[in-house]
Amino acid sequence: MQDFSMSFREMGASLWRNRYLLKKSVQREVIGRYRGSALGVLWSLFQPIFMLAVYTFVFSVVFKARWPGGSDSKTEFALILFSGLMVFNLFAECVNRAPNLILDNVNYVKRVIFPLEILPWVVLGGAVFNAGVSFLVWLVADILLQGIPPWTIILYPVTLAPLCILTVGFSFFLSSLGVFIRDIAQMITIITTALLFLTPIFFAVENLPPAYQLLLNFNPLSGIVEQCRRVLLWGKLPDVTTLFLQYAVSILICWLGFAWFQKTRKGFADVI
Repeated sequence: MQDFSMSFREMGASLWRNRYLLKKSVQREVIGRYRGSALGVLWSLFQPIFMLAVYTFVFSVVFKARWPGGSDSKTEFALILFSGLMVFNLFAECVNRAPNLILDNVNYVKRVIFPLEILPWVVLGGAVFNAGVSFLVWLVADILLQGIPPWTIILYPVTLAPLCILTVGFSFFLSSLGVFIRDIAQMITIITTALLFLTPIFFAVENLPPAYQLLLNFNPLSGIVEQCRRVLLWGKLPDVTTLFLQYAVSILICWLGFAWFQKTRKGFADVI
């Protein structure tokens, strides 16, 4: 039986070795999602536009919500909320699909020599495309409603990258576990729904009592959402210490997930 390397070097080498296949797989992932629909890929543009319009109406007109420390703008809350949702949706899209990732690609396991370790990266690529479209919608809305955004917006990819790496790490773990424990998909759906309300998306961290603010540190999404908002909305540089820790933890989890995936993949064909 073939042994699969679990080394950190192999994790990067596999991406480079299969870069062309990865590129084509991401393209197929994006196009295939909308194949057969009348508007095709344009749906990826209409969805965030529609959701941003709904958030703007509900929170600025119905609830008249204001963000602590923000301005009196009626649309600011919707833009702040949407900026957090962009981060969360990228994570949730990948993680919710991860438990069925191998089960949905059985032919790659049994009949084709395929580098299964790139599948989480393929899903991430599709999610990043959707996140990019959502960001463009947010950016246009921010310019029209709030004016020119701060220059720190160019650092957005830097603050978002740890989330992408972390998401792939979780996807490695979950895609492997999903083969052996079929209930994991239902569990993850519940967990991601809970995370939506336990991440500072609909509320500001400073609104919570100090004890609960401390608990938020155990949610890996909280710090990333806050860092992204610093550069997108507040015109502040990301906290360097926090950013370094986010990168370090994300890379570690990604490698551990990769190692687990490589360790267990030999049993995929027997179980499926």
